[in-house]
Amino acid sequence: MPQPTLAFRSCGPALLALAIAAVLATPVHADDTNPVQPKPATAGTGTDTTVASPQDAKQLGAVQVTAATTASTIAPTQGSMVAIEPQSIIGTLYLRENIAPTGDYTDAAAISPSVYTVTPNGSGLMESAVVSIRGFQDGQYNVTFDGIPWMDSNDFTHHSTSYFTNQETSSVTVDRGPGTAGTLGNATFGGTITVDSINPQKQFGINPYFSLGSWATAVEGAIINTGSFTDSGTSAVVNLQNSDSDGYLTYSGQRRQSVFAKVVQPLGDNTTLTFAAMANKLNQYVPFGATKAQIAEYGVNYGLNNDPTSQAYYRYNQDKINTNLGYIGLHSAFDGWTIDNKAYTYGYNHFGFNGEDPNGETPNGTFYSPTDVPGQHMRNTNRSWGDIFRLAKELGPGEVRTGLWYDHQDDIRWLYEFDDTNNQLNPVVTPGAPTLQLAAADRRMNDTLVTIQPYLEYQWNLTDNAYFIGGVKYNDFKRSIDAPVNQKTGTPLSYSKTWTATLPSASFHYAFSSSWTAYAQWAKGYLAPNLNLFYVPNPAVTDSAVAPEKTTNWQLGTTWSDDRLTLSGDVYKINFNNFVQKHNVGGITEFYNGGGVHYKGIELEGTYMLGAGFSVYANGSLNRAIQTTDNAWNANTPHKTAALGFIYSNGPAYVSLVDKFVGKTYYTANAEDDTPIGGYAVTNFTASYRFDPHIADVKDLKIGVQLNNIFNNTHINALAGTTGADSTPMYFTIPARNFNFTISADLF
Repeated sequence: MPQPTLAFRSCGPALLALAIAAVLATPVHADDTNPVQPKPATAGTGTDTTVASPQDAKQLGAVQVTAATTASTIAPTQGSMVAIEPQSIIGTLYLRENIAPTGDYTDAAAISPSVYTVTPNGSGLMESAVVSIRGFQDGQYNVTFDGIPWMDSNDFTHHSTSYFTNQETSSVTVDRGPGTAGTLGNATFGGTITVDSINPQKQFGINPYFSLGSWATAVEGAIINTGSFTDSGTSAVVNLQNSDSDGYLTYSGQRRQSVFAKVVQPLGDNTTLTFAAMANKLNQYVPFGATKAQIAEYGVNYGLNNDPTSQAYYRYNQDKINTNLGYIGLHSAFDGWTIDNKAYTYGYNHFGFNGEDPNGETPNGTFYSPTDVPGQHMRNTNRSWGDIFRLAKELGPGEVRTGLWYDHQDDIRWLYEFDDTNNQLNPVVTPGAPTLQLAAADRRMNDTLVTIQPYLEYQWNLTDNAYFIGGVKYNDFKRSIDAPVNQKTGTPLSYSKTWTATLPSASFHYAFSSSWTAYAQWAKGYLAPNLNLFYVPNPAVTDSAVAPEKTTNWQLGTTWSDDRLTLSGDVYKINFNNFVQKHNVGGITEFYNGGGVHYKGIELEGTYMLGAGFSVYANGSLNRAIQTTDNAWNANTPHKTAALGFIYSNGPAYVSLVDKFVGKTYYTANAEDDTPIGGYAVTNFTASYRFDPHIADVKDLKIGVQLNNIFNNTHINALAGTTGADSTPMYFTIPARNFNFTISADLF
């Protein structure tokens, strides 16, 4: 394959220096004559509570987009003036203008400092292969939807393409820290990605949109706002969406259909009732990655093929996924009290199919014929039911807050060996078993996860400029398994285990002025073991020898925000014990104990308004993650990240050129025996224009174009796993230059 004309494998230090220099180019002058009154935190709306006031944080995140005239409304990411830990708020303007119509929350988070993502098939066209925050991998941090923690119960990971679409998202916030006691979830120590959905607008309107892009990609949809349609002010918003794409990787197409609805019902002057629900249907053909030999022979975008005699035949490697999520939320504030409650449920139903070894190292052959194609069929389905209750009361010189999160998830997991040629079970696992189903079963499992987290915290307003938040959270975490065929062992198992932890935290926030604030944080973190702890003949023996993951987090940071400049920076140190890592072998996730890890680093981000609609944005991070056992560099942790962007936003026009750089990473924890993935950069361009077409019932039309990876950098950017037979490394590459053209309208 011809090499790109311009690559960025060695530009890391220069770009990082340029990004930090741009952030620091303008001096900051605090206005000490205008102190800010610290606003006590409330029980909130169920959104992320790692800031003192979620409502204020959303306002600072520029959720309501107007003709942008300030740095706060332009900034791709920015810190919060009320934060007590490092936080990057990504508002609606960036989501609509810079994220591909097929994209999801991981594409938004990717611009943030210390974040490293890999989307091998193009934005949203396959689950993100890597979403790393400071080196913490998916499953080691939380993701919330409208304040609801969600995850797969077996390992706390998330399916990025299976829930809200970009059009249904109003803002994404990347919190790089454990938050306060009121921050709920099973993996708070690694941070929280908060995804908030769109809200109904005050006026009736219909916003149809249509997009065409590379790889035969098409997106069609419409957002419908009812406006207030009752005397009490009831309003609703609905999004209907369909997308189709062949994907960047060969024979890796996807079709996705989604519907989302939210109804907001005021109940008097102080109480609001919210109903929200979504459903998502996804069909996609999914490769596991390619070896270097396959990349050399078939090209950097090799994924699957069109040969029915091959285990890499695309029809043998398919996902069929249906998901849904819904909640009822009640928020009320009166006489110094604030009550917030969300009752919710979400479900994930996944039928998966794959060749035994799609990368060609395992020869064909089944129980029925030496030439038949062996494969696997799996099902993973789970259903969570839960409730989040929060109560706050003004008390003394501050506010006391308490609450409880309860979540119960049931999970069904099975995997069978299959003859893909004849489309029937392949009895090669346990020959002679009493049934064909048992003879072909790699696993048949039912497991349950119950999490109970009560918390208590107090915000003490020390002065008009300072407050302290201290609290404690109790984590009660129980796993149960009932497996006729347990994963790994193939034998029956019925077992349960409960883990508990008490997690204190303390945070201090100080406002030097209305434009300049600072914070300090200390907190304990905890993550109970994954389900893989039970994949042994006798968990009663092994679980006592595996300690849960624990952390101690320290962070210091500061934020400046005025009309022309947003600037934030922080330093952090995290001691992580009993670190559990994972890798993929033949498409199957396996876990291993990597000992402890010491994390530390520095992060900066800022936007400066140059004038006449022009602004410059930059962020940068220096990250270090060292294994305590042998001082080896931690796997999948970039040494540094950086971004540099130039933005023009003036009235109906928006143009941006943004580059994101990811520093060197190692495949495994042992840098001496491992070849690193060199640093690389991807540069994206976007432009849009909104105009009045002078057509009846059409307020305006908007046309936009996105050109992604404009320098066509297609280098390897991640280890995908290893083959099942010989453990040959497999890789993903950066998707080649691609485009999206979108047109939308505001009707009525």
